[in-house]
Amino acid sequence: MKVALFATCLVDTMVPQVAMATARLLERLGHEVVVPPGQSCCGQMHVNTGYRREAVPIVANHVRAFAGAEAVVAPSGSCVASIHHQQAAVARRAGEHALAEEAAALADRTWELSQFLVDVLGVTDVGAYYPHRVTYHPTCHSLRMLKVADRPLQLLRAVRGLDLVELPAADQCCGFGGTFAVKNAETSTAMLTDKMANVLSTHAEVCTAGDASCLMHIGGGLSRLRSGTRTVHLAEILASTEEAVTPHQSTTPAVPA
Repeated sequence: MKVALFATCLVDTMVPQVAMATARLLERLGHEVVVPPGQSCCGQMHVNTGYRREAVPIVANHVRAFAGAEAVVAPSGSCVASIHHQQAAVARRAGEHALAEEAAALADRTWELSQFLVDVLGVTDVGAYYPHRVTYHPTCHSLRMLKVADRPLQLLRAVRGLDLVELPAADQCCGFGGTFAVKNAETSTAMLTDKMANVLSTHAEVCTAGDASCLMHIGGGLSRLRSGTRTVHLAEILASTEEAVTPHQSTTPAVPA
């Protein structure tokens, strides 16, 4: 199958290794991966902050970039949720009905990585090897909007060498929420403090998730605590093999001391 990779703007800008890991994983499973050069933002940031009209040309660009793609895969539950639940609605509200139909059709061919692996390819064992103690944080959009349920856990349980430990209060938000963390910094920090306490209670070496944004938030906090626990995207773990284990690079930009 030819798979179009939607890298997402945050991954492309901050943690490009996540997009590269996604491509390596899909190619290892026998699929051709293409990266449409015209891709940019999905428009989620604009819609979530009230700029719906301004999001329409962004949606149009996204639809053009992935037109004709057999399948689109992104390592982000948040962005895929926006594609499924916002793009067509934004276009329709602006009176762009043809664009709305195209956006809805594209959404039907767009999957978050774990959904694509489990539901489309029917795979849970991707041949990964990751000898570390790991806990999993189900991000809000993937859990509540995309309903990925236990698909990431199915994939993690099949990784050789991985010791998967349950995260207490896993379904609770980490406090990021995009601009929420900026506009409501004190509340966001309190939520992050609870999330970090639960992560640290597992004594995991790694906290993983399907969204780089949440991992950056959690990882930044853990880094400032000098806890020794790092964040690694699900795609990086699944792309790791015994022959070439992915370098243990945290899905967290450098944080000043």
